[in-house]
Amino acid sequence: MAADPSAAPPAAADPDGPDAVRLTWNAWPRSKVEASRCVVPLAAAVSPVRAQDPSAPPPLPYPPLRCKPPCSALLNPFARVDFAAKIWICPLCFSRNHFPPHYAAISESNVPAELFPQCSTVEYIVGGAGGVPGAPAGQAPPPPPVFLFVIDTCVIEEELEYVKMAMRKAVALLPEHALVGLVTFGTQVHLHELGFSDLSKIYVFRGTKEISKEQILDQLGLAGAGRPVFSKMPQQPGVPQVNGMHPPPTAGVSRFLLPVSECECTLSTLLDELQPDQWPVEAGNRAIRCTGVALSVAAGLLGACMPGTGARIIALLGGPCTEGPGVIVSKDLSEPVRSHKDLDKDAAPHFQKAVKFYDGLAKQLVGQGHVLDVFASALDQVGLAEMKVAIERTGGLVVLSESFGHSVFKDSFKRIFEGGEQSLGLSFNGTLEINCSKDIKVQGIIGPCTSLEKKGALCADTVVGQGNTTAWKMCGLDRNTSLTVFFDVSPSERSSQPGHQNPHLYIQFVTSYQHPEGQMRIRVTTICRKWVDGSTNTEELVEGFDQETAAVVLARYISLKMEMEEEFDATRWLDRSLIRLCSRFGDYRKDDPSSFSLHSNFSLFPQFMFNLRRSQFVQVFNNSPDETAYFRMLLNRESITNSVAMIQPSLISFSFDSPPSPVFLDVASIAADRILLLDAYFSVVIFHGMTVAQWRNMGYQNQPEHEQFAHLLQAPHEEAQMIIKGRFPVPRLVVCDQHGSQARFLLAKLNPSATYNSAHDVAPGSDIIFTDDVSFQVFCEHLQRLAVQS
Repeated sequence: MAADPSAAPPAAADPDGPDAVRLTWNAWPRSKVEASRCVVPLAAAVSPVRAQDPSAPPPLPYPPLRCKPPCSALLNPFARVDFAAKIWICPLCFSRNHFPPHYAAISESNVPAELFPQCSTVEYIVGGAGGVPGAPAGQAPPPPPVFLFVIDTCVIEEELEYVKMAMRKAVALLPEHALVGLVTFGTQVHLHELGFSDLSKIYVFRGTKEISKEQILDQLGLAGAGRPVFSKMPQQPGVPQVNGMHPPPTAGVSRFLLPVSECECTLSTLLDELQPDQWPVEAGNRAIRCTGVALSVAAGLLGACMPGTGARIIALLGGPCTEGPGVIVSKDLSEPVRSHKDLDKDAAPHFQKAVKFYDGLAKQLVGQGHVLDVFASALDQVGLAEMKVAIERTGGLVVLSESFGHSVFKDSFKRIFEGGEQSLGLSFNGTLEINCSKDIKVQGIIGPCTSLEKKGALCADTVVGQGNTTAWKMCGLDRNTSLTVFFDVSPSERSSQPGHQNPHLYIQFVTSYQHPEGQMRIRVTTICRKWVDGSTNTEELVEGFDQETAAVVLARYISLKMEMEEEFDATRWLDRSLIRLCSRFGDYRKDDPSSFSLHSNFSLFPQFMFNLRRSQFVQVFNNSPDETAYFRMLLNRESITNSVAMIQPSLISFSFDSPPSPVFLDVASIAADRILLLDAYFSVVIFHGMTVAQWRNMGYQNQPEHEQFAHLLQAPHEEAQMIIKGRFPVPRLVVCDQHGSQARFLLAKLNPSATYNSAHDVAPGSDIIFTDDVSFQVFCEHLQRLAVQS
């Protein structure tokens, strides 16, 4: 149990594997009772469109084969094939399916790519690929990406200048065929008609009351628009139509949404002329800001002009909504913005109404296939807690920073539009279907998606997150998007009988989406795992445990429970779960704590739980509801590797004595002659020990004889830039010195092995933490004592 409280498991070349699927348990118990005794839920973290392995086959230019209904699973390497009879047997439902005529040449020496044993993940191009090399002649060209910018003008002039600079850079990075629109708002909403270039033409909407989609379209002269007429694609019988057909754009496109090549000058002029909101603000009052109406107008416009086509609303917000629908606080400055305490006591008068409004907006956007991205840059809260439902259900991106001039905003905003290696791989209009073996049920998904309410035999009675369905909509997704799928074991009477037990279970994830290049694609990932008898074969269960995935799944699960259940005590729930897990899988003599030990697959799990208990996901004190919503949205959508960094930061030491190396996430790691680099995902901290800081202040690094010291100072900055470069949102970089005010960014994350109560034991040059929290060592002692009693 004396494990290092910061060390991470050995880094693999690709921890997510070729399929980008990680399971909490890689061997599954056969019964419900044994599954509940495992404590950690049976769950999978799936990255639906992660960049494929270079060794993977290129996308296949033909439609996939499906099993007969109701199964509808796609052909995969685990299917048994009778080459003589031209039949394949589905591994999920055991149905026999005939190959169609165009598979007539199939043989043991001539198999299609989807049957290669190493191709458990394949992609198909299914249409909308006109203009793409190799695309069939006469196929419709892919739709252009659409970006509708919604800019808050209730900000000071300096902040607005930062917004203008960011917008100019963004427009310069957009492809010339991308469609762009502009909405600005303050006390009123201004929709700019970019197609009217002779002079500035603006449609103005009052911000005081909710406007229906019909009213918006009527005012814009687009009444009757927004009813998509889908043109059919060539389709193989038995293959459901993919939700990627693109209706012809309406006339509104040429008025409000123009290609960058046609409106760059007009847009530049509009940005130059843009002024802070001119509406006077009375003393003691907040600015009048109608965020809700602005987003309604944007959603209504896209619904009329580009229904069913991938498009993004990118909202740049500089403060809270104080007028109209979505209001989170009154104009009177004497009323503070709601806190966690207010929400707990039901003392936030605007909260439920605002959430209801954004829930309606989310349904509208999901129905249209559009995404809401929010960039909130303000010292005050802007209402992310209320907007969370709309951002998360549409798969939108979210960035929270203090100012539009801060690098967190500027660099993150720029990353959306960059191509090449820096590209986020933004995709649109996705759906995820899950097929699985008969003894498995799907409880639901936590992550950026919305239920499509496709009920069936595979739906579990217990619902987690977006449940009661086996299909989900993802309006926006990117290479880092991760979803957590929860499963239940529900063995049938037949499969429980000896001789009828299949040793393997199969789960298939089918993602159809609009690729950044415009093509509609289907990605099929099929995984195979083993069933085990949990009561007699604990060893195989233990060997298949993934402690990183388990920690992240529990973090996402308790975050959901904290939002959904009043009076839920997350710390107590985690403690009880950890004790049960250690009691079930630990090796010990009853009532002898000193004999307790854990298998290497479980050895890091207690420290993950220790750090999760102390994290911003569980301890919301000192965080605003907006910050908590922001942290949880990113936790729910990022990869397992990134999410682990949020829960348990990594700490690297730089010194003269040794090369850069990981050290304990402990206050004892602080030394006067060391530089520490902390990666806490949301922030990257470079911490200089007292002696190093003094040498730097005296300018030793500028002297030729101290070149090694200059390299020592530079090394953590280079490492920090490598971390920042590959991350979205861009983390905050904090450079601080021991005993300085910003040293708190590091101290808050460290294990308090030395506190004010034990100051006499501290090594010279180290530090102490002023806290009454227990240390990891004490936590483990209590855990051992309680686990051996169970």
